[in-house]
Amino acid sequence: MYTRTPRLEIYPDRIEENAREVIGMVHAHGAQVACVSKVLRAHPAVLQAFINAGADMIGDSRIQNLARVKEHHPGIPTLLLRLPTVGQALDTVNNADYSLNSSLEVLKHSSEAAIQAGKLHKAILMVDVGDLREGVWPDRVVPLVKAAVQLKGIDLVGLGANLACYGGVIPSVENMQMLIDARDTCRKETGLQLDLLSGGNSSALPLLASGEMPKEINHFRIGEAIILGRNVLDRSPWRGTRQDTVKVVAEIIELEVKPSIPIGETGQDAFGNEPEFEDRGLRKRALLNLGRQDVVIEGLEPVDPGIIVLGGSSDHLVLDVSDAESPLRLGDEVAFYPGYGATLAAATSDYVEKVVKKD
Repeated sequence: MYTRTPRLEIYPDRIEENAREVIGMVHAHGAQVACVSKVLRAHPAVLQAFINAGADMIGDSRIQNLARVKEHHPGIPTLLLRLPTVGQALDTVNNADYSLNSSLEVLKHSSEAAIQAGKLHKAILMVDVGDLREGVWPDRVVPLVKAAVQLKGIDLVGLGANLACYGGVIPSVENMQMLIDARDTCRKETGLQLDLLSGGNSSALPLLASGEMPKEINHFRIGEAIILGRNVLDRSPWRGTRQDTVKVVAEIIELEVKPSIPIGETGQDAFGNEPEFEDRGLRKRALLNLGRQDVVIEGLEPVDPGIIVLGGSSDHLVLDVSDAESPLRLGDEVAFYPGYGATLAAATSDYVEKVVKKD
């Protein structure tokens, strides 16, 4: 039976295996795990894998994905990871039990929405401990907490921090202590307990594994380390996990022997870049039905180590298959292990078929 290409193959059994490994380590620390579903667009099979493995909640940056979580698994708590907009207040409280916040103005709108919906919405106030993405600067946390605690319909349950996403700052004992100190100051000034301390994403796992993560940090938001089995600080395999959890598969639509470098004067490519080429003589080149509209080409690692990704355009991927382990023919499929960006793009693209594969 012919299976359409290009496609993204998802192996939920392997993802569940990874999730059990990571969740077990976090639970041993006495912390909760929000398994992040966004890279695979909250695919139902992935959500089930998370829940089977013991996820405490599901986190996602897109409200549409959280609505999917609520549809398939209404009993598990949901967390909105991207700061909500003013206009999303009602959608936020209806689809997310928790949300990350850094603005009193947005919290006021969420308060009104929560009252309207008859809900108590749990808010986590983000503190910027150095990565310079979202979060209140530490010296402005107390005034915001004092104001937020007055809002009806809002339960301010704790503080959080994000690292290694924008500025690349690595989680450390020092920046985790900044979050703890902010919480302790708020407790002293407001009397609010703020029991939940969300210490970051997959980048926090090396500090946790080292045994140096402060015990006060009791919540983590983990996605890539589970789904792709990677240490996000250097993309090396994370211990005890698999890296064959997803594959991108495309089909050969042309197979020809051609020169390694273009013939004639060259300028910019379709994306405004000036490509460079290595002259390797005549090589067997395969053209695949996969392009930049579907995937991040630079994030594709061929399953066959003899294949080289040369580049591509909007709709085509160009490979050097001269040294492929098995002879290739027109119509054959070629599989790749995608990195985070490639996985995200393929999962989001409507042009890429999503196929669940069971072990």
